Formats: sequence, C-alpha cells, structure tokens
Amino acid sequence: MPIIYEPKGAAREYSPLAMNIYLSCPHKCLYCYAPSCIQKNREQYYSIPEPRKNIIENLRKELSKVRPKSQVLLSFIGDPYGMSTDSNYTTRRILEILLENKIPVAVLTKAGTKCLRDIEIFKLFGEHIQVGATLTFSKDEDSLKWESGAALPLDRITALTGLKENGIRTFASFEPVIEPEQSLELIKVGLPFIDVYKVGKINNYNGVDKKIDWTDFLIKALDILRPAGKQIYVKHALRTAAPSVRLFGNEVLPDEHNVT
Repeated sequence: MPIIYEPKGAAREYSPLAMNIYLSCPHKCLYCYAPSCIQKNREQYYSIPEPRKNIIENLRKELSKVRPKSQVLLSFIGDPYGMSTDSNYTTRRILEILLENKIPVAVLTKAGTKCLRDIEIFKLFGEHIQVGATLTFSKDEDSLKWESGAALPLDRITALTGLKENGIRTFASFEPVIEPEQSLELIKVGLPFIDVYKVGKINNYNGVDKKIDWTDFLIKALDILRPAGKQIYVKHALRTAAPSVRLFGNEVLPDEHNVT
C-alpha cells in the first residue's frame, strides 16, 4: 500500500488523500472502526504505537516520482499526536517533507494541545494547511468513558483556540455524535475559533444511533452554524438519517472546504 493513498467510503468525505503514520492508537475509543479495518484486535490496536517502518524513506521515494496536488489528511488510523514511542518526532518529519514538496495538509487529532508543539511548522504552510480536532463530549466523565486515552474536551478546545490565535485555519469533526446536546454545546462554544464544521452521526454501535432524533439534531446544528456564517459539511450518513432537512450545495460537497 502506498504511503499516501486515496481513502474509500465514509473516510473519503474527509479528504481526497490521506497518510497513516502510526498503525495503532492509545486513545481507546470504544466506537473506533480502525481495528477491524486493519484486522487487529482491540488490545493490539490500543497499544502505544511505533511509527510505520521506513515511512520517511518510503515517502521520499514516492514523492520523487509524483507529487500530489490534493489535500493529504493525517490521519485515519492512529493519531499523529497520540502517545507514541517516538514522541511524534516522525509526525514532525513528515510535515517538513510535505512542506518541502508544497503538498496541502489537513491534520486531525484527539490529542489536544500536544499538536501545538509543531505550530511553527503549521505557520510555514500558510493557507495550505488546516488543523482540526474531533469533538465528541463536553463533559469529562463521558469523554473518559468513551475515549479514555484521548485528551479531555477543554484540552482539545484550548488547542483549537491556540491554533486560531496563531492564524492557522481550524476545523472540527463532530463525528461520532453520541450525546446530541453535548455536541450542540460544543458547536456553539467553537464559533469563535473553528472555521470549518464537519458534522456527522454515530453509526451502528450497540444501537445508539437508533435512539437519536437525527432530524432534530441537524436542524439545531444548522440553526447555530448558518447565522454565524460558518463553513459546513454534513456527512452522508447524517443526510441519509435526516432526509427532510434542506441543505445547500456547499454543505454537501466533501471537497468544498479542503485546503489547496
């Protein structure tokens, strides 16, 4: 498999290209789909990861042959700033290589303010980078229950605030949505420092999604975001679950809010 690849299915809604630096993740999210995707049991997947073998050398070889022009997301499997055996040094090196090759980048993390260690590199990308966080719960106790190894909500919010204050384009992924009222609270809290909102739902996890009124959730989310003039992408699964909600073209185009 190439280092930079084209994601499929729901993952493609986030970015036309992606790269996974680590192949396990200590965040221990109960709802995570990645273990089944890479055929690891959860105990293996939740281990502290090493960077993929020879990833830097292999990336340089790939880029010597072709340089992607589309946005590359870090990452779908693992977390570029999660706990790791190399203290995320490889993430920094990857960013430096992508910067050298003028490749636009999106970074998605649940590790909170740990990403700020690379803020000077983010700044060098200018308008060709966006950095985001997955926001799930506003209450620490729920975050600890569902995502016991990830950063707590305030730490993720502090990271986004710091990024915005330093002129970095920010985004937030509201997926999964497990407690809609908490997600709506976070959507509102983020208005001053989140540029792009990607809003989804929870899918096929112990019947949780069957108990939620997705039409009500989406209407309330849009009532917050539209008047604020925010850039919005509503994921396909949520659109399907709330088909009566009228959406505009720029709210349903997955590549509308990518960096170039």
